[in-house]
Amino acid sequence: MTAELDMTRIPQHIAIIMDGNGRWAMERGKERTYGHQAGVEAVRRITSECTRLGVKYLTLYTFSTENWNRPDDEVAALMGLVLSSLEDEIFMKNNVRFRVIGDLGRLPEAVQQKLRETEEHTAKNDAMTMVVALSYSSKLEIVRAMQKMAQEVKDGTLTPESIDEKTVDEHLWTSFMPDPDLLIRTGGEVRISNYLLWQIAYSELYFCDTYWPDFGEQELRKAIQSFQSRQRRFGKTEAQVEEEEK
Repeated sequence: MTAELDMTRIPQHIAIIMDGNGRWAMERGKERTYGHQAGVEAVRRITSECTRLGVKYLTLYTFSTENWNRPDDEVAALMGLVLSSLEDEIFMKNNVRFRVIGDLGRLPEAVQQKLRETEEHTAKNDAMTMVVALSYSSKLEIVRAMQKMAQEVKDGTLTPESIDEKTVDEHLWTSFMPDPDLLIRTGGEVRISNYLLWQIAYSELYFCDTYWPDFGEQELRKAIQSFQSRQRRFGKTEAQVEEEEK
């Protein structure tokens, strides 16, 4: 499979909606938390493979703001899993930097502290950046960006007429990274679920039925093959793109 990939056209930023953990567990007669634990192993596999392939940013939708509405025991288990899975091995072994985005103030203090420590410990790693979207909502992210810009206008450091797409980009939680080239959603659902709505305006979308715990290297390569089979036009015509590629 690797030989069939065009290594000059590997997406630089892959974003993933890691769906299907709970259903995967329930089909096996297990508690939903068992599926989340299995999902961590999938994260390790995909992180290593993305690093090997030369992906520069991997953004994982780990926990949405809507997920706070889940049963208390499941939320507690997920928070505990975040703590236990943020071990240096996965990052240091692969030379991966860790970053986190989201409404982090809602997280337990112990989780916030662990996130800060992991970001600090991995700050010099440069093979790839793994970004975890935790307590994340794209709509909230955009609202927060608008609030910041409104305050700057009020303070006189920003004028309404100077606000453009670049200004918005700079005020988002994702300001430190490029927009995703490829968005993958596992688990059979075909929707975006309030994830990176601004950033995926021109991302290629890939949906598969595979539950996240079963998503491995071969499934990732299938997604990248699909990405490489498409012509990214960004509003231009097919002929224009072909002429530019000559």
